[in-house]
Amino acid sequence: MADPSSYRPKPGEIPDSPGVYRFRDEHRRVIYVGKAKSLRQRLANYFQDLAGLHPRTRSMVTTAASVEWTVVSTEVEALQLEYSWIKEYDPRFNVKYRDDKSYPYLAVTMNEEYPRVQVMRGHKKKGVRYFGPYAHAWAIRDTVDLLLRVFPVRTCSAGVFKNAARTGRPCLLGYIGKCSAPCVDRVSAEEHRELANEFCDFMTGRTATYLRRLEKQMGEAAEEMEYERAARLRDDIEALKKAMEKNAVVLADATDADLIAVAEDELEAAVQIFHVRGGRVRGQRGWVTDKVEEITTGALVEHALQQLYGEETGDAVPKEVLVPALPDPVEPVQEWLAGRRGSGVSLRVPQRGDKKALMETVQRNAQQALVLHKTKRASDLTTRSRALEEISDALDLDSAPLRIECYDISHLQGDDVVASMVVFEDGLARKSEYRRFQIKGFAGQDDVRSMHEVITRRFRRYLAEKEKTGEWTDGEDGQDAQDREGTLAGTDLAGAPNTLTEDDGRPKKFAYPPQLVVVDGGAPQVAAAQRALDDLGIDDIAVCGLAKRLEEVWLPGDDDPVVLPRTSEGLYLLQRVRDEAHRFAISYQRTKRSKRFRSSPLDDVPGLGDTRKQALLKHFGSLKKLRSATIDQICEVPGIGRKTAETIAVALAQAAPAAPAVNTATGEIMEEEPGTMGSGGEPVRTGAPDERRGQET
Repeated sequence: MADPSSYRPKPGEIPDSPGVYRFRDEHRRVIYVGKAKSLRQRLANYFQDLAGLHPRTRSMVTTAASVEWTVVSTEVEALQLEYSWIKEYDPRFNVKYRDDKSYPYLAVTMNEEYPRVQVMRGHKKKGVRYFGPYAHAWAIRDTVDLLLRVFPVRTCSAGVFKNAARTGRPCLLGYIGKCSAPCVDRVSAEEHRELANEFCDFMTGRTATYLRRLEKQMGEAAEEMEYERAARLRDDIEALKKAMEKNAVVLADATDADLIAVAEDELEAAVQIFHVRGGRVRGQRGWVTDKVEEITTGALVEHALQQLYGEETGDAVPKEVLVPALPDPVEPVQEWLAGRRGSGVSLRVPQRGDKKALMETVQRNAQQALVLHKTKRASDLTTRSRALEEISDALDLDSAPLRIECYDISHLQGDDVVASMVVFEDGLARKSEYRRFQIKGFAGQDDVRSMHEVITRRFRRYLAEKEKTGEWTDGEDGQDAQDREGTLAGTDLAGAPNTLTEDDGRPKKFAYPPQLVVVDGGAPQVAAAQRALDDLGIDDIAVCGLAKRLEEVWLPGDDDPVVLPRTSEGLYLLQRVRDEAHRFAISYQRTKRSKRFRSSPLDDVPGLGDTRKQALLKHFGSLKKLRSATIDQICEVPGIGRKTAETIAVALAQAAPAAPAVNTATGEIMEEEPGTMGSGGEPVRTGAPDERRGQET
């Protein structure tokens, strides 16, 4: 625990101007980012008596080892820089809202030639129009099913679309009138895009125009005694009205607004957002966060606005944002929102009428979300804390292992030997810290030797990072330092050249040590891991192994395992860590194996990328026909020059042709067909895979 006075800047060093500041820990990792109208006044608040600080703030300043700042011209620039750095550094002590679920959106892929309507989750993509978020995916599908009667936009995947275009037959939706079937040219690309635009207009709330147009068309059809067409239009109108009824009118003036409500206690806060478009609630989402410091409701609202609109532009930022309390000061935030939208944005607290009543509804949702979250988290925190304490007691550790790393080896009968490293912090998986290794020190199957190599490589890089940041103060001669520096010229976990990043606070690959190393295996694997740490001179990291057969915990040098009760939360946590390492290793090993199976002589041609390889295979239809082609014929392929063609011809001539596929029932040699090519150019074998499948370890 650091003493804040040890790194407190002198009062005259801190400028009295707007800026953004960063606290770093002893490993130079950024742990907190903040902004201030006056850096001098704001930073002085952190260096007062520790007893007067908020518990989370006290924890932050005692974890930090240094503070630095950047001066900017205006508060708007400070707001923008703060948001950018929080996204870049992911500081552990900052207010970060976590979605309480992954909300689905209704998306229209306007970036495609034939836009598609579909349900999407996750990060938003450029060129795609989003509507929502919705509480349930089925709610989106029900709405889309009704709207496809009037706006028959494509909903099929790329594979289904291409197959229909190839066969000349549309899918079922094309036959029943819920798709305009652009795949078979029933409508042109321009006509289909116009349908997609109308679909988007309707979803944004401009519904009256289409209803009036359909009612007019229905009346004209009835006058002309086209009763079947009139009946179909009547059904279309009913479908649109039914879709509109799914979102009741909450604001009579057809307002476009987002309403944000906050429910909080001393340690946590929950945020609920209602997205209102055209006076109707079009989406809802919620976030929860830890309160790192004593923070006002207005500051929580400001952080929520950053998270909500930080990546949005244009109409995604509404004209009006209603909040329970205004940030202080409010002008920079309003100016920032206006810059994201491209026009003015009203940020205010509703005082009366429908908007205040709706805000009360949003507030009730936020309060319920906080109660539900605290109920779940109380149980979760208790369980994880008990698991870590049980592990600490069973392994006789000095403290609970807040960071656990687990390693596993995987191979297929001695081929493609790989290893995985997974990380759990505070009992939860931290997937951004996962790493993968290729075993390169030797060939063949030797799990013990592989484990020694992986542990050595991982912690050798940790020592290099420690030395680079100046944390290593032990005396050593120049040759030892040179030898250790030479170890950095290896490969990273995926086999790429390893390059240490600059000392800028970003998370580094191997910079942070665990309190406990877990290996998948018994006494031999544990001994190998301990020997690797001893060879590197590391004596402050505990090691254990978890054997699969009896779920026994092995410690270095012990003849007998530690047996945890089957009902132990500590054993359950170790099993989860071990199983996650096994899953991660298996997935990487399968990726390498499938890549090796898809290899082709074209892979050895220097400068020939995937695009030109695919162009060659598409032009000739198969690798067999490409082998028999002349250099002049190869030059006919777009992007292939004569020098490259000569290199391709030489590579194919030197490579032995693949064995032909044989029908085992008749003995007939099967010819290659254009439709059976693998991605590397070899024909795909359709025989029983069990003959080629080995045991994965």
